[in-house]
Amino acid sequence: MGARLLAEMHDALSAVLAEMQGAVADLEQVLSDERAALDQADAEALNRAGEQKQRLMHALEQLDAERVQLSHNMDSPSDIHQQTWSGILKSLAACQQANQRNGDIVEQRLQHVRRALAVLTGGKDEVDVYNPTGRVRGGFRSVSLAQA
Repeated sequence: MGARLLAEMHDALSAVLAEMQGAVADLEQVLSDERAALDQADAEALNRAGEQKQRLMHALEQLDAERVQLSHNMDSPSDIHQQTWSGILKSLAACQQANQRNGDIVEQRLQHVRRALAVLTGGKDEVDVYNPTGRVRGGFRSVSLAQA
């Protein structure tokens, strides 16, 4: 491989990694915005954050495919490329944790809604609970409070 081609591939890899860094930074912000939307119960903002998150993940997948292709065509990425990639992976791990926390909040609220619906409809709560002796018992049963 010629020196000129190798230099162009290194430049291309640098550009891809820089774009990935920008997309990851945007993803961190979107996850923060999503958390704020959850805290404020803002469904519209939550939908926007979800759409942006999906768009950024798609862009990151495409950029990663380019990164892999460039890396395979080069003998070995430079130390700066490896350090940049390592930083991207750390940021993505933080994004994964933030996304998991947001998902846990959504799941917790969904469970609250299900329990409230079970109380209102007199249905069996889907979640088993432990009684004071440590034995598992079914969820709370209740009677219908009203009918429409």
